[in-house]
Amino acid sequence: MSAQDIGDLIGAIDQGTSSSRFFIFDAKTAELLTYHQVEIKQLLPKEGWVEEDPKEILSSVLECMEKAVENLKALNIDPGKLKAIGITNQRETTVVWDKVTGEPLYNAIVWLDLRTASTVEKLVASAPKQSKDHLRPLCGLPLSTYFSAVKLRWLLDNSDTVRQGVKDNRCMFGTVDSWLIWNLTGGVKGGVHATDVTNASRTMLMNISKLQWDPELCKFFDIPMDVLPEIRSSGEVYGHLAAGPLKGLPIAGVLGDQQSALVGQACLSKGKAKNTYGTGCFLLYNTGTELVLSENGLLTTVGYKFGKEPTVYALEGSVAIAGAAVRWLRDNLGVIDTSPDVEKLASSVDSTHDCYFVPAFSGLFCPYWQSDARGTICGITQFTTKAHIARAALEAVCFQTRELLEAMNQDSKIPLQSLQVDGGMTANSLLMQLQADLLGIPVVRPSMPETTALGAAMAAGYAVGVWQFDSGTLGAITTDTFTPSITQEDRDHQFARWKKAVTRCMNWAETEEKVTEERTRHLRALPGGLFMFSSFGLVLLAQHVVSSIR
Repeated sequence: MSAQDIGDLIGAIDQGTSSSRFFIFDAKTAELLTYHQVEIKQLLPKEGWVEEDPKEILSSVLECMEKAVENLKALNIDPGKLKAIGITNQRETTVVWDKVTGEPLYNAIVWLDLRTASTVEKLVASAPKQSKDHLRPLCGLPLSTYFSAVKLRWLLDNSDTVRQGVKDNRCMFGTVDSWLIWNLTGGVKGGVHATDVTNASRTMLMNISKLQWDPELCKFFDIPMDVLPEIRSSGEVYGHLAAGPLKGLPIAGVLGDQQSALVGQACLSKGKAKNTYGTGCFLLYNTGTELVLSENGLLTTVGYKFGKEPTVYALEGSVAIAGAAVRWLRDNLGVIDTSPDVEKLASSVDSTHDCYFVPAFSGLFCPYWQSDARGTICGITQFTTKAHIARAALEAVCFQTRELLEAMNQDSKIPLQSLQVDGGMTANSLLMQLQADLLGIPVVRPSMPETTALGAAMAAGYAVGVWQFDSGTLGAITTDTFTPSITQEDRDHQFARWKKAVTRCMNWAETEEKVTEERTRHLRALPGGLFMFSSFGLVLLAQHVVSSIR
């Protein structure tokens, strides 16, 4: 297709955990014309803490937009053909900022951060029957370190700056989409403070049925409602870009990244599902307009809502660590130079030889919801090499997906016959084949894997009238299909071994409160009733140790 044949264009910001990107699509064919990407630095101030600089997130997005427009001009395509942009973003990541100065009040706390473990314990203890599922009927979610309300509660409890911002009526809260929308539409000069229903459904503060901030939920977390953004649909005009090469262009679509991939994969009818392989791994199953509360540890979430059309819901299975395990092999262990190298290394051995890797770096999400789980590698022998561990890391992604799919099949009562996949890790063909083998169903990979960004573009294009979901625009996207190549007996045996490895990682981490309690219990159990709560107790302990040595 020549540049002259190009019609309306739609842009999409894809702000993820590891990087920011800006894509430009042809609205008629869904063809990706150009994009630009900038990696985001993750800050790890303490063990289990994961932060990012909100200002870096914003600057990376602005850079991506500017460079992508330059790329478009280099292709002799007029940027004036762009009709709107959509935004898709890492969900649950929490940002608070000063509405007067525009400055962040704290670093963004990333979705997989674990600092809120003790906050969750206190909240669960305060719930009726001490149930982590107490709020599920209202918000569809269990009490977990994962969701934004818990992160905001931690900020209010631990940051003097945030507390003062709330007291002075200057604090604004939002997920990454809200931070971007506010800044891109003017910031302190009239920026729009809004979010969409999919992102709001991940905060634990939105009533999943009414699609409104819920007073009861806000009261439970003791969060003031005036810091919250306005909730809007996923497909409507939010505002217009206030500056830059695309000044005046409408922001017309907003979706959390996993819901955006659901749309981009055209899973727009009940019973369709997709799995996205990124930093984490996320399986979404479209339940139509029916709100289904899971009985198997899955999340109930908003799939999407376009304008005044009915709300579409989904069941979701979430895995905290997928691509992040490969990044760990690269950055922490140095066993590979670049992330794509993992495929070649893992392919150099025919199996893991009974080595299993459970990458519970941030606890375990669905279906366990165990924040105290930690990563473990089981079955290591002198024969084990870095290649076996690399292959085990890829298999871990596949095993976790199987756990999600089994829970999904039980909740939906309709087993999936094939799995549609997307995300950066799907470029790894070994991973896709392992996934088909360990699921026992075909895995279908699109030729254009950037379906997350495509979903946001579709929502924005729909809102401004240049994209029709039933027009066949996705027909040009071809697929590769990976079919199972091992027996049911083999896959069940491997899965059983994986489940055994999972049991080894449970109840490993402890909060400070638990550590103190456990130490006290052990000290009280010392011979002779020894205590370490006074200098006299220390003397007795020393005498006991010396006599034992003699």
